[in-house]
Amino acid sequence: MSGKAAVEDYMTREVQTVSPTDSVADVAKRIVESDGHNGFPVCEGRKVEGFVTARDLLLADDEALIFTVMSEDIIVAHPDMGVNEAARVILRSGIQKLPVVDDAGNLVGIISNTDVIRSQIERATPEKVGKLMRTLEQIHGITVHQERDAVELSDLIPTQARVYADELEGRQYELERGLAEPLVVIDNEGTLLLADGHHRVMAADRLGIEEMDAYIIVVDDPIELGMQRTAEKEGLESIADIDVVDYARHPLVETTKRLQQD
Repeated sequence: MSGKAAVEDYMTREVQTVSPTDSVADVAKRIVESDGHNGFPVCEGRKVEGFVTARDLLLADDEALIFTVMSEDIIVAHPDMGVNEAARVILRSGIQKLPVVDDAGNLVGIISNTDVIRSQIERATPEKVGKLMRTLEQIHGITVHQERDAVELSDLIPTQARVYADELEGRQYELERGLAEPLVVIDNEGTLLLADGHHRVMAADRLGIEEMDAYIIVVDDPIELGMQRTAEKEGLESIADIDVVDYARHPLVETTKRLQQD
């Protein structure tokens, strides 16, 4: 993705809402039974009237109506608003979600702090791709070009022999919540080398996902690549050959833990 990322690119379009005349008990039950919701926009039709959170319900009577406890002084985002601007609003206001409304004031989506984080991670991938493309051209004296497509996980040849169990759990958590950062794959005359995304691929495989979005670097003049020789030497023919290490922490986790102890 190029250019300025907008809220509409990352917002959730199917938004669960509650009515001003719903009871506190009913909304509290919805929060308890939901998957990770701690509040809802309060709407009359498509118009946003307020926002109610679990905290608003804590001391309220079960029979009280939502319009008596909801926050009416709410902050909203516009679909054309930049994701970075939305991130600043979320940070400064201390809230986790912004209702997104159109020019007519109708609810069209919601953007959360998780969506903002996802946008930053996904937008970092093209920089990785560009750097790898330049490296391949400089080292091997070849030309390459980039494509974007879905790839079958069963067609990928890994270039990394092991992944870490703790990081794998984290990637699985992300995938279950919609963070699908594209893979980086090198297409060398039909041989698909997985250059970046080994933890993501293994997590996806655990979840029964068969294909993933990828940036594909196509080698215009096929050549034997060093990473391909390394994969062959280590007997890596498919993602089934990747070992899951559960006796050591991922280096990032180790570093984070060490910083917390210092």
